[in-house]
Amino acid sequence: MAKNELLVKSYTAQAAISARRIVKFGATENSVLQAAAPADTMFGLSIELDAAAGERVDVVLLGMGEVVYGGVVTRGALLTSDATGKAVVAAPAVGINNRTIGIAVQAGVAGDIGSVLLGPDSIQG
Repeated sequence: MAKNELLVKSYTAQAAISARRIVKFGATENSVLQAAAPADTMFGLSIELDAAAGERVDVVLLGMGEVVYGGVVTRGALLTSDATGKAVVAAPAVGINNRTIGIAVQAGVAGDIGSVLLGPDSIQG
């Protein structure tokens, strides 16, 4: 694994957030939630510590971070979130704007901790 966290910001966890998960904007200013779908407004990765609801959570916004993989990932694949904030390979869908969090820097399988070059974007089929 490799990480090079260039920009990390602290937010309030609106609900429990597991370590090394993709996060999205929460309902209130400066709050975050664990991402749960490819269409979520994902923008960063939680660090290597779990956070309970109401606790502070550091989020990697820029650089290379670590994330738990939710399936088979090949190096260079665009990544998005599964239902539990784990990174899975993104796929375009007709008429749906799926978000991506970045590019996998290393290959892995479900449960592995992999490196992601952060670059939030979106894809559509």
